[in-house]
Amino acid sequence: MLRLALAAIALVAVAAGLAAVSEGDPPAAAVSATGGGEIAFGQPPPPTLPAPLPLPTTSVEAESAIVKSPPRLVTIPAIDVEATVIDLGLEDDGSLETPQDYDLAGWWAGGTTALEPGPAVIVGHVDDYTGPAVFYRLRELDVGDEIEVTDSTGAVSRFVVTDTGVYDKDDFPTQEVYGPTDGPTLRLITCGGAFDRSARSYEDNVVVYAELH
Repeated sequence: MLRLALAAIALVAVAAGLAAVSEGDPPAAAVSATGGGEIAFGQPPPPTLPAPLPLPTTSVEAESAIVKSPPRLVTIPAIDVEATVIDLGLEDDGSLETPQDYDLAGWWAGGTTALEPGPAVIVGHVDDYTGPAVFYRLRELDVGDEIEVTDSTGAVSRFVVTDTGVYDKDDFPTQEVYGPTDGPTLRLITCGGAFDRSARSYEDNVVVYAELH
């Protein structure tokens, strides 16, 4: 189940865990895929629109200026994760979509990719009623562990964990998770903490911070 609370707006995580970033309005809240609770993600500040780029003079320049290669695979050797990554958009109510398949991770397509400056946000469920899901062991990651993100072109970006945190969904560190960064960074998010049976969701979010290596 995912219920990823990333405070300020509530990007609802799946009573098992999820999240988002800077290019576009982040999700508000969503319903737990395992039957009921909400998962909050936290809303980044409104994005600042970049100045218009000059038109490229060649087709090669034009292609490089507009290509955005989304992540398609996340590999985390320390916790035996190799998961397909799908794009996640927003629901009509502004909440982040959640993967219907608990073995898949999801990338907030309104944010940055792994090679762009800023935080790329990938979320995944922690479990469901049948057992562990894709990010069940995310809380076990330590500083120095490596994460690989493979994009749609086959390019592999290697990140190193710089910090981890567990946050009450009502006290989600929105700026730290969604705020701009000088270079490419990565945020992995799932649910954690105690399970609230009445709400059918977890009370906390587990966040892993990583930088391009």
